[in-house]
Amino acid sequence: MAFEALDELLDESLELPIGGRTYKIPAPSAEIGLRTQALINAAAVAADGGRVDEQVLGDAAERDLYREVLGDAHERMVADAVPWPALKHSALTAMVWIAQDKSAAERFWNAAGDPSRLAPNRAARRRSDAASSTKPRGSTSGTSTRPAPPRGKANKRRK
Repeated sequence: MAFEALDELLDESLELPIGGRTYKIPAPSAEIGLRTQALINAAAVAADGGRVDEQVLGDAAERDLYREVLGDAHERMVADAVPWPALKHSALTAMVWIAQDKSAAERFWNAAGDPSRLAPNRAARRRSDAASSTKPRGSTSGTSTRPAPPRGKANKRRK
């Protein structure tokens, strides 16, 4: 069995378009990836009302996490005068990528970080609901070619 070089297989980056430019976010180091995962897990625990590891949050506060998750792209964004909301959204998107995967990061990016935009829009949901509620051809519900049974007193048992 021949193995390919791991760095060739895992050469992954994230490309984010901002203001007509594309910024390439390199894969983080193991240390940054592990710290980001720990921070996101701590945030999830806090959001659920659980007790948070103070050291994890303290370590994150001591470092410039946005700079770390964006890598070299952070300096280019600052030099290009990227607006703060775009830089922040880029860093949060990179954190989603690190903690989950590229497709989750893409959904987050395209939703502009708005959780309500992560769900399909109302029209798409209606189309999906209509498609899933269509009865199969062999269904016994719906219309029938058999006449309906008589209603009323005719259904009484005879002794």
